[in-house]
Amino acid sequence: MANFSFNKPAGACPTCTGLGTVHRANLKRLVNEEMSIVDGAVYGWDPYTIRRHTETLRTAGLRYGFDFDPALPVKDYTPVQRDLLFFGVDSPQFRQHFPQIEPPTTVRQGRFEGIASTLLRRYAEHIHDADYLQKLDEFLVKQTCPDCGGTRLRAESRAVTVAGRTIIAISQRPLNDLADWLDKLPTALNDEEMIIARPILDDLQERVRRVIEVGVDYLTLDRASPTLSAGEAQRLRMASLLGSGLSGVLYVFDEPTIGLHTRDTHRLIGFLRRLRDLGNTILVVEHDLELIGAADYVVDFGPGAGKQGGQIVATGTPAEIAQMPVTLTGAFLAGRMSIPLPHQRRTPNGKTLTIHGAREHNLQNVTVHLPLGLLVAVTGVSGSGKSSLVFDILDKAGRQHFYGASEMPGLHETIEGWENFDKIITINQEHIRRIPRSNAATYSDTFTAIREAFAATPDARRRKMAARHFSFNVPGGRCERCQGAGTLTVKMHFLPDVEVTCPACRGRRFKPETLAVKYRDQDIAQVLELTIEEALALFKDVPAAASRLQVMVDVGLGYLQLGQPATTLSGGEAQRVKLSKELGRRVTGRTLYLLPHWGVLAAHIVTPSPPLSTERDLRRALFFPTLLTPCQGCAMQSRTRIK
Repeated sequence: MANFSFNKPAGACPTCTGLGTVHRANLKRLVNEEMSIVDGAVYGWDPYTIRRHTETLRTAGLRYGFDFDPALPVKDYTPVQRDLLFFGVDSPQFRQHFPQIEPPTTVRQGRFEGIASTLLRRYAEHIHDADYLQKLDEFLVKQTCPDCGGTRLRAESRAVTVAGRTIIAISQRPLNDLADWLDKLPTALNDEEMIIARPILDDLQERVRRVIEVGVDYLTLDRASPTLSAGEAQRLRMASLLGSGLSGVLYVFDEPTIGLHTRDTHRLIGFLRRLRDLGNTILVVEHDLELIGAADYVVDFGPGAGKQGGQIVATGTPAEIAQMPVTLTGAFLAGRMSIPLPHQRRTPNGKTLTIHGAREHNLQNVTVHLPLGLLVAVTGVSGSGKSSLVFDILDKAGRQHFYGASEMPGLHETIEGWENFDKIITINQEHIRRIPRSNAATYSDTFTAIREAFAATPDARRRKMAARHFSFNVPGGRCERCQGAGTLTVKMHFLPDVEVTCPACRGRRFKPETLAVKYRDQDIAQVLELTIEEALALFKDVPAAASRLQVMVDVGLGYLQLGQPATTLSGGEAQRVKLSKELGRRVTGRTLYLLPHWGVLAAHIVTPSPPLSTERDLRRALFFPTLLTPCQGCAMQSRTRIK
């Protein structure tokens, strides 16, 4: 079987090692073709390198019988000169011009490696050095493997057929087609072949059936996992759980409806009930009213967020919860509270961002016109192509256009309307930092203004303390025993490491001299323990801090502790912290924001009223749902929900 697996050396394409893609040099990033080599056309060549390489290039040209002029702009080079500069004398690109001439063996004789060939060699040599590869990333582009065509298997494996079909042809068909082919396969095999194939065929049919049952029958076997939407990946995991046949298991799901359409929520509920009926217990952390209403028992926490939470407000069946006056969840379940919709919405300004011929993954050569100056929701059932359009195509194309990113966008023809923007910002739910030192205050740059406010106090000036003394990340005012972490890591040899509170600062991160400085009766450690709303009241007279804190309050993070480690934030909290940082920047009015899975349902185009004239209006529209209204032509639910 190893011969038919791209994860095994026996089956993997030797060119791409089973990845289906190869890296190529981004020639436009390596060279400014408007300039000559002697004027600095090649990125990273200093004067000494220019002199050394131009001599080698001239020598190589003489050996092969042509003139190489380093004073000529690169755009005016002949194909032979370009292939020599980019790929070198040993490359197939250059040797095709002179198949009868052996390449020189030394640099003195004209052996030039080529700037693109050098880049790829360094990439291969440092393949395990993530930091080094990140530096090279902007000079590389990822392309489909020219040998296997992206199929990832070697030629011998691609040549084998079963009933006239190769493994590649089978892998590229939707799962429902695969199921039909498996049903018909016994008629195409003889009795001896069926003796071998029967147990394999039975197992394969059962696996395919479970995947089809969870609603992803349109997927193909060769679809890469990173390209799956959240709903698709979730349903594939569900299929594996159902196939396990386990009972007596406690399953814990953390907000499984995130990113799901209402139709898929119904499917999810059906799956959870089937898993329960096998004799298991299902524990779900959830906000979605449909899933809460479908539960057998509800435990409602509250009554508020942050310091105002941590209590059990109500327990019981959904019907019992709906009758309790003390719970907000019950009020929404009973319909006593709802989100009202306005009667007006903003009129489009006539400008559009148009994506022509989108063909990535599930997209069927569609052309999409996105009106500008509005809050636009791209919606549809899971797997319909939303993420492929917005993030695989639009986001990657925008990063190429504005920042010169090397990652290739998904298949499409053209995108029109970039002239209406000066930048693109994607706010996802990934953690903002992987280290506990980062928090909402440091990430949003609020802590800088707070430290400056402490440094401006009379006590700090008398002690000759600057803003850096109030940072736990640099020496000066931090506790040096724990280096500002507040905890110490104890190595346990064969056991996991243990973190203990620092005995010197007792978890407060700073020296006693630093903590002696107060701003309105609060030291710097106490400030980090405040919620964002409390910090806003404390620093209301510090404009640089107040403006950033106000943004975080506007996006619904007022309950968050200012110094809470970023590693403990939920995906939604991390996403809103990122958004608050971007909205706290200077307003340009020409920014395209892409917000994945923010859960605006039952609307094709969602726009605020009054108009989005400022970034603050955008914050209010995103986090105060009464400003939102659904498309009147959409025959879906009349309720708009924000997750």
